[in-house]
Amino acid sequence: MASTDYASEIANLRQTYKAILDVSDLDNLRDEVAELTEQASSPTFWDDPDSAQKTSAKLSHKQGTLEKLEKFGQRIDDAELLVEMSQDEADADSLEEADRDIKKLHDQLAELEISTLLNHEYDERSAVVTVRSGAGGDDATDWAQMLTRMYIRWAENRGYNVQELDTSYAEGAGIKSATIQINAPYAYGTLSVEAGTHRLVRISPFDNQGRRQTSFAAVEVVPLIESTDHVDIDENDLRIDVYRSSGPGGQSVNTTDSAVRITHVPTGVVVSMQNEKSQIQNREAAMRVLQSRLLDLKRKEEAAQKKELAGDIKASWGDQMRSYVTHPYQMVKDLRTGYEVNNPSGVFDGDLDGLIEAGIRWRKEQEMAEEAEA
Repeated sequence: MASTDYASEIANLRQTYKAILDVSDLDNLRDEVAELTEQASSPTFWDDPDSAQKTSAKLSHKQGTLEKLEKFGQRIDDAELLVEMSQDEADADSLEEADRDIKKLHDQLAELEISTLLNHEYDERSAVVTVRSGAGGDDATDWAQMLTRMYIRWAENRGYNVQELDTSYAEGAGIKSATIQINAPYAYGTLSVEAGTHRLVRISPFDNQGRRQTSFAAVEVVPLIESTDHVDIDENDLRIDVYRSSGPGGQSVNTTDSAVRITHVPTGVVVSMQNEKSQIQNREAAMRVLQSRLLDLKRKEEAAQKKELAGDIKASWGDQMRSYVTHPYQMVKDLRTGYEVNNPSGVFDGDLDGLIEAGIRWRKEQEMAEEAEA
């Protein structure tokens, strides 16, 4: 304890805090909080419950961020004062308390730093996550189901609302694909670094000889469409099929053709929905997800055009992005950031924060490097 350089610890906290303030635009954040507060105080605010809930969640998130930013400086000052008093009075217990406070401030400042990096156009949206099985037979479809559960557990651990929009079950184990919607402020910005190919290496539970198997699944993350977005879709460009919803093993969920599959012919984007009770509800949900995917496709095309004009086309950072190994050793490694976790079971149970935060920081570094080259 005595060897800790508290002056340097405090100075590092202040330096990081100042860097966060420099990019946070407190005045704009205060204006946003004031505007959302005014909306929430309207007598007709709850006339549209869905919209009101989204606005309330957004207000709560921005109020929390603003409060943390405004009070963090004082908390650093308080920690410094406690250190000085403890050292002057040779009070070991108080110095130990100050040490815990400083460690806590470091952790909370790291979280605050991550939130300031989520400043892209759609980052504050809810997220639509689709997992698709790849090569690997039953192991791959089982792996896709494991990944879907991982993201659901991650969201539930944070108290986020999760809607399971569509699941296509495999003939054997697991699923061919699944689409879930995670409703929370900045869910898209946070999870967008999860897009790409995820690889699992393990002893196959489906191989009677107990051999090691490598399987793959693809993860797609798009921002949830909102009423203010404009994605023009010509009805003539859509092919709409209806069919009977089904669960695992082909067991019927209902006896009507309520499931809906919409194909956007010009782009080839296909969206299926079967988890709602009626065909109308499934169609509405499918159209929302289709609009979200077309919006994301448009954004990616615009970004690709900018890179092409700059004469520097790079492979998508999301491809082949993470490896999960349970045999012959235990490790989850992000292939972009180098971040490693030696507890795959914890990751499968939703403990993703370290991997996600490393991905967000890595993405920011990549963007800064591209800006420097431009």
